[in-house]
Amino acid sequence: MHAHTTVLGVFIAVVFSISMGSLLWWMLHPPKAVSMVAAKVRVAIDAIKVILVPTNGSEYSERGIELACRLGQEQSATIRLINIIEVPLSLPLGAHLPGREEAAQEILNRGKGIVETHNLAVETHVEWARHAAEKIAEIVAQDNLTLIVLGLQPKLGGVENVIGRTTEMLLRKLPCEIIIDANPPATIR
Repeated sequence: MHAHTTVLGVFIAVVFSISMGSLLWWMLHPPKAVSMVAAKVRVAIDAIKVILVPTNGSEYSERGIELACRLGQEQSATIRLINIIEVPLSLPLGAHLPGREEAAQEILNRGKGIVETHNLAVETHVEWARHAAEKIAEIVAQDNLTLIVLGLQPKLGGVENVIGRTTEMLLRKLPCEIIIDANPPATIR
């Protein structure tokens, strides 16, 4: 028998050999093992689809919005901004507080602008409540949220004064992750 070779046959043999060699190399070089803890953390982070960011319009709250955007960038998370109008106990919960709703909407519009610069989906809500922490806890439970980002201004004083009454209540009550972005005020030189 006499073997006859053609250019097409040689080409197919070379492609087959390279493919098999690449497959063999891939099989003999598995990726580095990742610990179970690291794998679980990665899955938990990837599962974040909505990040709740309460905002009061302060520079610190807006820094919290920026941080939430950076955290949600890889997952294309939706950033949910809320502004809570705390209604005094002396008034009915649905009481009209002149200028408060307009101010809340303006705060949310500024926050929305920050989120839109990151090309992320944004939801904005004005909420009315007796206490901000209780309303935030209600929203987290209702929507099964897993991450809140709070931007706050550190204060001097005892623990409650450093983080604020609302933040302390959230840390005690909520079953989700809370990231606190507390930047000290800039020093004037």
